Amino acid sequence: MKKACVFVALLLVLFLSVFGVQSQLSTDFYSSSCPNVLKVVRREVFKALQTEMRMGASLLRLHFHDCFVNGCDGSILLDGSDSEKLAAPNLNSARGFDVVDTIKTAVENECNGTVSCADILAIAARDSVVLSGGNSWKVLLGRRDGLIANQSGANSGLPSPFDSINTIITKFNNVGLNVTDVVSLSGGHTIGRARCVLFSNRLFNFSGTGAPDSTMDTDMVADLQKLCPQNGDGNVTTALDRNSTDVFDNHYFKNLLNNKGLLSSDQGLFSSADGVAATKSLVESYSSDSSLFMTDFVNSMIKMGNISPLTGSNEEIRKNCRVVN
Repeated sequence: MKKACVFVALLLVLFLSVFGVQSQLSTDFYSSSCPNVLKVVRREVFKALQTEMRMGASLLRLHFHDCFVNGCDGSILLDGSDSEKLAAPNLNSARGFDVVDTIKTAVENECNGTVSCADILAIAARDSVVLSGGNSWKVLLGRRDGLIANQSGANSGLPSPFDSINTIITKFNNVGLNVTDVVSLSGGHTIGRARCVLFSNRLFNFSGTGAPDSTMDTDMVADLQKLCPQNGDGNVTTALDRNSTDVFDNHYFKNLLNNKGLLSSDQGLFSSADGVAATKSLVESYSSDSSLFMTDFVNSMIKMGNISPLTGSNEEIRKNCRVVN
């Protein structure tokens, strides 16, 4: 009997060690220490989107790229020689850092040294979705900021538009996310833009075939060939969600059914041989059921925001999101 009690106690300790970190995040974390933080962040995100609607997608992407490297710890915001900003998936691509600085300044003016940069990213991502027409959710808060960036981790761990669907699924699995999360979070591409360099390989000599990618709509190919000619400027951008650029909806999935996904990783969710069994049915469901997509997206965002957060007395609350205190 005594051995059984000891065994149960050990199981309880193990359970708490695995799941306790999530319990330390809460929707009312700043209710006493900074009760107006949500209003302050919403105000600044609203102003940023008034200036440039695309910024909503950029802020959403920052939270995504932060959580996939070192967990949701604000490490993507750090400057320096090992900055994640210099990693291939982020270089000349991740943006919105000045907006985060502005939000942080406004939050510091409201309640000095209280709200982490990691939490600001999580709140700003939610507000970017809401202000673009998507569903809202209660953001779990209480993250603290990490002390180190991880450029090599960003290079190896972040999903790439050139990855196969199976590789992308594996990278999601590595941080505790599943196939539903892959497809629903890919739906974040219903807003924002992408550079020619990320999809021009599909336009002229795809995989050495001497022809465009056969899974891309021919009219779309013709338009993009004009926008992104061979040896042209790879930094020219176009909408990720053709004909529905700035509205957060399920149109992205409707495009996939019509071979109008911009990136290989987009269209591959519906068309690639290695992704069809796992992802095609979800694309079809989301294309016909906006509510299902919105619900799954919200759940996946909450789940993603729980990737290895620093809590309690771990690390720090940065005064400046770009440098450690």
